Amino acid sequence: MTNKDFIDVSDFSQAELESFLQDAVKIKSNPSAYTEALKGKALAMIFEKPSLRTRVSFDVGIHQLGGFSLYLAPSDISLGKRESAPDVARNLERMVQCIMVRTFSHKIALDLAEYAGIPVINGLTDFSHPCQAMADYLTVLEVKKRLQGTKLAYVGDGNNVAHSLIHGGLRLGVHVAIATPPAYEPDASVVEWARENASDAARLELTHDPVQAVQGADVVYTDVWTSMGQESEAAARLKVFQPYQVNHKLFSLARPDAVFMHCLPAHRGEEVTDEVIDSPRSVVFQQAENRLHAQKSIMLRLMR
Repeated sequence: MTNKDFIDVSDFSQAELESFLQDAVKIKSNPSAYTEALKGKALAMIFEKPSLRTRVSFDVGIHQLGGFSLYLAPSDISLGKRESAPDVARNLERMVQCIMVRTFSHKIALDLAEYAGIPVINGLTDFSHPCQAMADYLTVLEVKKRLQGTKLAYVGDGNNVAHSLIHGGLRLGVHVAIATPPAYEPDASVVEWARENASDAARLELTHDPVQAVQGADVVYTDVWTSMGQESEAAARLKVFQPYQVNHKLFSLARPDAVFMHCLPAHRGEEVTDEVIDSPRSVVFQQAENRLHAQKSIMLRLMR
């Protein structure tokens, strides 16, 4: 895996990430200028997990750049069962110009990147969600007009979204505060990476207290408490995470101009109340739209 791929936000420098974001801003403001940028190029989209935003944003995005997509469902490939990831990579590299994969195991994305001579984009794995983080920080940049010096408070499960927010935030000068229940913290490798890459402005704050995390935040962010593949834990998680609900009381502790973010889909009444997600300070649908523009920037850089 090299920078020909987009597997984790941490693989890129601050300057490279800022360049992706700058390109996304340009593409969003003048999409007609890029309608033939990837003319005739094919994107293979491998889906081992269902999706709304990932599928629509990549499918529409590659078409708007002049290329086209091929949707590959779990039954088409059965990655790691019917055919190994290395063999899938070696086949697809001879037929398409880029692979996007949305899968359970992060190792599958790494294996595809290692064995494919074409770019591989991580559309989501159990470890990270880098395209989501790029859309998130594009949204923060639009709303707050800056990234450096802002505080993003993430409340909930220390999952793949939290990992990518940490990676992106510390690269881009953001103070990231993560509040999780005990035993649901971000992966130890991500915490260690954050310690090694922290600066005065960009640092990771870990706490079990959502009040501490949210106080003074410019952005309050949450995600579902039970992700796909964790359904058997749903009842137990519902009890453990209840104190971490983003409701009006908790959200009011952030800055007066703070915004609410969620990567969606939302389980309303669980991790967030309707009062917060439907408020004028919620930017969740602007955030969802920005998946399209951020990913067009990524595809443009990798596939050109």
